[in-house]
Amino acid sequence: MGEKKLLDCTLRDGGYVNDWEFGHDNIVTIFERLVSSGVDILEIGFLDERRPFDRNRTIMPDTQSADRIFGRLDKGNSMIVAMIDYGTCSIERLSPCRDSFLDGIRVIFKKHVMREAIRFCHEVKELGYRVFVQAVSITSYSDRELLDLIDLVNELKPYALSLVDTYGLLHQDNLLHYFRLLNHNLDPEIAIGYHSHNNFQLAYANSMEILREPTERTVLIDASLYGMGKSAGNLPIELISMHMNAACGRSFEISQLLEAIDISIMPIYRVQPWGYKLFFYIAASNNCHPNYVQYLMDKQTLSLKSIGAILSSIEPEKKLLYDRAYIENLYLDYQNRECCDTADLEALSRAWNGRPLLLLGPGKNLELEKERVLAWIRAHDPIIISVNFIPEGIRTDYAFLSNSRRYVQLNNRLLELRDRPDGRAVRIVATSNVTNVKNDQFDYTLNYNSLIDRSAEIIDNSFVMLLRVLLRAGVPRAACAGFDGYRIHGDNYLSSEMDYQFARERAQSINQYVRDFLSGLSDRLQLDFLTDSRYRDFSENAEREN
Repeated sequence: MGEKKLLDCTLRDGGYVNDWEFGHDNIVTIFERLVSSGVDILEIGFLDERRPFDRNRTIMPDTQSADRIFGRLDKGNSMIVAMIDYGTCSIERLSPCRDSFLDGIRVIFKKHVMREAIRFCHEVKELGYRVFVQAVSITSYSDRELLDLIDLVNELKPYALSLVDTYGLLHQDNLLHYFRLLNHNLDPEIAIGYHSHNNFQLAYANSMEILREPTERTVLIDASLYGMGKSAGNLPIELISMHMNAACGRSFEISQLLEAIDISIMPIYRVQPWGYKLFFYIAASNNCHPNYVQYLMDKQTLSLKSIGAILSSIEPEKKLLYDRAYIENLYLDYQNRECCDTADLEALSRAWNGRPLLLLGPGKNLELEKERVLAWIRAHDPIIISVNFIPEGIRTDYAFLSNSRRYVQLNNRLLELRDRPDGRAVRIVATSNVTNVKNDQFDYTLNYNSLIDRSAEIIDNSFVMLLRVLLRAGVPRAACAGFDGYRIHGDNYLSSEMDYQFARERAQSINQYVRDFLSGLSDRLQLDFLTDSRYRDFSENAEREN
């Protein structure tokens, strides 16, 4: 059987968590503890010419910078390597290996540039370095494409070729299929590496499968301290080293790993935690780039069912190559469910004209100034329309729903209010993008596309959408409460569950957009704000958003 070796990538892959700013003392501590533990290969960071030298970070512009940070340290018996993401560090930035602290270079690349990347690997090898070929997103390769890569790698004769499961998509069967394809076709002198991610919580189990697979060649397993790394994190080195001690005849000093975790890693984890999350599960289960999931979840308008439907519509060749414009178009296409709403608008016009209207938003001021709102209700007996929420202690006649995620959260409450014994059922006015949980009819369905503003930062602001409905229904006047506007700090909503970071980050621009919209309504729709609002004074100082 071939050798089973362990590679630590904490200082490189772990750097995605903290922008590689471990601090010089921690860098030294981590390095020395890993060497003392007996790891075979120690990856000390990225070489990236776009970044300036910083002794506190493990992302360095050239090999000389690596020498400045690590050159005085004792390598012990460990091979020292760094990684280059192909295209981010030119060959001129690399000193000959004989003049460098580094023993090897790992070159990572996407499938569409594999030939150019392998040519670069030849240049790196000519400088005397041991070269590691890292095939990003191995699941994006067909068998034919992987065989083509193997042909190129056999000609190069690097130290290793690694299966990189960038988005944590591999299960046992397809992992072993890839491994066996490499093992059967790769030059026997070339090691096979495995770099896992923990989106499906399979990094440990999959690595054990690789170590059990019979082969005469060297096998490398990548891991990091406490699993620190990109997305859902990596294989925890303290776990796999324990297994390798028991099953592979190794003798790693695990206490040294635990000391490094306790001293240098846990302080980072407490501030910037990583690991298994719903977000990464969704990305992995849909075989797609996690940025697609991030984009859709940041919208705060979609149920998870809707997010899944959009992700499933991504073309296979687009799945792992993030394209913001592409996912934005898919989102708009999904939301833009055209419907004929003429009859429903006429019905709402008849129902809403001739009586006072009160619009309720979910802002914190609805609770803080509740007595004023209740007094106004007692005095005017209005029709009350709530927006994407149901208030406590204030009756609601209509619920305006433009947000599928909010609707799913409200569904049980809405069912109760539609079956009230007093006969005052809440009627639902939904935009056509909202998918009905029970697949029956809403009371009124309005065309989503006619209510949004495609030029706006948030195209489907629910308050603005409702005001557009009032305009189309010919309503001349309405009172408003709970439409507070956004602030960077403090509470924006009655419930913290409704808050989202996107609105905080863009509070000032969103508030100004609504102010500008309201300013243009003055001759068609008069609004009376019963509670304090950042939308109310069109000339107010932007400092209030803070």
